[in-house]
Amino acid sequence: MSAGWRALWTRLRASHPSVVLRWLRAGMLGMVALTALLYVVVANRAGDQADAVGRTDEAIEDIVAAQRYADRARDALNAAISADAENLIGPGSDFANRTTQVSILLTSAAEGNADKDEGLRDFQFVQGQLSTCMQLANRVVSEGPKCMSAAHAVVTDRTASTAKDREVRVQFTGGLIQSLHDLEVNEARALARQREARWLNPHLLWPLLTVPAAVMLLLVWATGYVVARHFRQYPSPALVLALLLTASVAVTTCLRCRDGGADGGVMAIMLPLLAVAGALTYLGFKPRLAEYRFPRP
Repeated sequence: MSAGWRALWTRLRASHPSVVLRWLRAGMLGMVALTALLYVVVANRAGDQADAVGRTDEAIEDIVAAQRYADRARDALNAAISADAENLIGPGSDFANRTTQVSILLTSAAEGNADKDEGLRDFQFVQGQLSTCMQLANRVVSEGPKCMSAAHAVVTDRTASTAKDREVRVQFTGGLIQSLHDLEVNEARALARQREARWLNPHLLWPLLTVPAAVMLLLVWATGYVVARHFRQYPSPALVLALLLTASVAVTTCLRCRDGGADGGVMAIMLPLLAVAGALTYLGFKPRLAEYRFPRP
């Protein structure tokens, strides 16, 4: 034991039990207050990041839905080509409806883009690819089937591969369907990074929020020791209840933030619970400290 700790231990042993209890009470109230402060910070920051995760989730859902509509647009093109009627009716209304839905979904998904500037460029590229496909298909009646074939290629082309490795595909070098898949892959990677962000990372949240409760546990144990040794009494159950309330707030906050979501109704009662824990802490020490409140002469 170092000289500093030895001096502190000697001072504690020489201190009056009521003084030690006041220190312990101050420590426990401090841990409750610290938990409340950490809760406010974490709930605020994690809430913002959870909202961003939710927007990216919705964006990915829109991209997947756009892939389904792009598949149906391809089927509509195949049907028009098979019917040999493209010179009269063009790609058909079914193709127009499907590509319009793809455009709407891409616009909606771009609002939840999590890949920053690179993701914005990817969205712009895919939207440009869709516009090219629609323009080529709409020129079929005036310029002939070659435009239909070009539009079909824009939708269905596969990605190119690198010259050195045929298994490595180059993103955004294929048709519209493949580009939508590449866009989904990139947004999914960005989503994974968002879920590991600072205030949603369980490796940070759990130590940050549970350390005050662990320190409070030690203080409750120390209080029980002092009360049993010097007062020949059992410690107040209010102290244990205050510890449980503080620990429950910490654990609940970690669990709610872990999945990138927070139930407003549940989270709203956290601060009142901590206020109750603080009151119980104060009341738990009051009977023992009252024994040393002597009247003044």
